[in-house]
Amino acid sequence: MSSTRWRVGRLQQRVGVRMRSALAAAAVVAIASVLSGVALVVAARIILIQNVDQSTTQRATQVAAALGDGGAGLTAVLRPSPRDRTIVQVVGADGRVVAASAEVGGADPISPLRPKAGQTQREQRRLAVAHNESFQVVATGVATADGPRTVLVGQSLDEVNDGTEATIGALAVGLPLLTAVVGVATFLFVGRSLRPVDAMRRQADTITAQNLHTRLPVPATADEIAALATTMNTMLDRIEATTAAQRRFVADASHELRSPLATIHAGLDILEQANLPAAAAPHVHRMHRESARMAALIDDLLLLARADESGLRLGREDVDLDDLVYAERDRLTAQHPRLRVETQVAPVRVEGDPQHLQRVLRNLLDNAARHAAGRVRIALRRDDGRAELTVADDGPGIAPADRERVFDRFVRLDDARSRDGGGAGLGLSIARDIVTAHGGTLTIENAPAGGAVLRIRLPA
Repeated sequence: MSSTRWRVGRLQQRVGVRMRSALAAAAVVAIASVLSGVALVVAARIILIQNVDQSTTQRATQVAAALGDGGAGLTAVLRPSPRDRTIVQVVGADGRVVAASAEVGGADPISPLRPKAGQTQREQRRLAVAHNESFQVVATGVATADGPRTVLVGQSLDEVNDGTEATIGALAVGLPLLTAVVGVATFLFVGRSLRPVDAMRRQADTITAQNLHTRLPVPATADEIAALATTMNTMLDRIEATTAAQRRFVADASHELRSPLATIHAGLDILEQANLPAAAAPHVHRMHRESARMAALIDDLLLLARADESGLRLGREDVDLDDLVYAERDRLTAQHPRLRVETQVAPVRVEGDPQHLQRVLRNLLDNAARHAAGRVRIALRRDDGRAELTVADDGPGIAPADRERVFDRFVRLDDARSRDGGGAGLGLSIARDIVTAHGGTLTIENAPAGGAVLRIRLPA
């Protein structure tokens, strides 16, 4: 059962609403048409047979009346009318034919029916005297002066069969044509009805965090689709309002924190220069380090708030990436003297914002320094018209399942969750946003000797 449901679900995914609606309408019309056609054929055949039976009974009554009058006018009623395919026999009590129409003159009785006088019996049978055609036979019992007689009247059912075959042939041609027309018409009409939905889908696909003010088109028709579009736009209004409030909060809070944090930082600088007791100096140094960390976090939050609000504003000028690499290498060496920083740098120039690109390089190097066991390697080269910058460390590396997750905001892996060793979880996210804004890519790979490799590709 579950396998069947899975197959049905997969089929529905492959076949769209238009096609499903067209197939459903065609199937309903086909079933209804077949049932109606069968009923029509059966009803038409019954009516035709009743007409034949009525005509045959009327002819048998005429012959019986002629026999009752002593045979007067019997010859006239035995003579067929033009285009009449009726045969008549008068059978005596001994089973011999005493009178018959010209078509069956000298033939044996066409039916074994022998009703009593005043009674009538009926049957359908194939007659050898008429090339084995099917006939409706009516037998009527008549009492005459010469004894009981049986009037046998048979009328061909060939016209009934021809009419039935013609009806079936017309239905065989008309029903598939009707089904196809209904299916195509439903496909076109449903497609036309779904045009507003497709327009809504295309518009919704363009809505991102940077253009939450965009709304879905509302069709002029006051139907369910228009109601859906209105409801979706109302939902977007709520999302935009909530997102704008969150962005304002982050921006305002970050901005307001800058001033007191700068005061704290300046005060700690003064304390470090003062003659403090030996026991207090480490605490002041740690507070100074934490205030610097908080300042970096506030800067990151402000950058993200601005990026979410109006996108990254990038300057455009020629930037020598090798100069940025050397500058950040010297900074990293000064901050982490225990690390061995290796560089393999070729002169490469790109067009972009030097401050943002330097921020990317700083974030990647700080991330590598946090996880490296003792070595960080920086490589810069030009490859097929693109600048390729790699930052590798000899740390534990990043599992393939986490290589995209680490670019989400405030994501820190298990080995980086300590307050001292781990960052805030924003560096890699900001780095990828900046690289993407420059038309490049930032990916993570495994280093050949262990650790992680962060690779940047930018148009050179």
